[in-house]
Amino acid sequence: MTTGVIRKMVVEATEPVSYWLPMGEERLELKSLLGSQVTLEFTGQIYCIECGRKTNKSFNQGYCFPCVRSLAACDMCIVKPELCHYDQGTCREPAWGESHCMRPHVVYLANSSGLKVGITRASQVPTRWIDQGAVQALPLYEVDSRLQSGWLEVALKRYISDRTDWRAMLKGDPSQLDLLVERDRLLGEASVDLAQCQLKIGSAAMRPVEGAQEARFKYPVLHYPEKIRAHNFDKQARVEGCLQGVKGQYMILDTGVLNIRKFAGYEVDLQRD
Repeated sequence: MTTGVIRKMVVEATEPVSYWLPMGEERLELKSLLGSQVTLEFTGQIYCIECGRKTNKSFNQGYCFPCVRSLAACDMCIVKPELCHYDQGTCREPAWGESHCMRPHVVYLANSSGLKVGITRASQVPTRWIDQGAVQALPLYEVDSRLQSGWLEVALKRYISDRTDWRAMLKGDPSQLDLLVERDRLLGEASVDLAQCQLKIGSAAMRPVEGAQEARFKYPVLHYPEKIRAHNFDKQARVEGCLQGVKGQYMILDTGVLNIRKFAGYEVDLQRD
């Protein structure tokens, strides 16, 4: 048995994708558990992933309430990057903003539950794509800040979704797409909006990714579920079943799926039966 506070799974873009589940000071390699009966039991203890404070309730995927109120990582602009207010001098943590928001960002196309547009820090490629369960991804633009990437995403999502349907993503892989064709179609449809963004951002800061190569991912999944049932430690402390696969930030059991990122900070006992 392994016991520890769980965190977002660590990934590596191998084929198939490699996953490790952080549990306290340990990292549990999940490939070796595929096809095995596992039991995960929530001990009832929750600890903030930022300050380590024991808390009765977790917010924003792992934070205690005081940290949610004070951390820039929990601000609304993390969900809506077009609302980034660092340049207005009102960032809760200017040093954090420098290291996370005022860094090169990539605007991309991905195929997870279908075609979508998204953004991520350049340093998070390809981790962000894997966390979303994408089977294909293609960078479109690189910009100098999170705010600029948010402006571009707003322009492009008028023509394409910016969301992943997690239920569809967990039912199987979507049909393969020609992302170069989809890119050219999208950029043509959004040409007026993109021209306005270029005036706002500046030609030097809004850089098309020339010669972009499509990334493809396979996930360690033995069987996809026909119906999606989500396990929830807040409602049922004990989760057990045969581990059928891992995709995105979900463990897929034959009894349901468990969103590991949602329960970051929860102390869990994991046992292989």
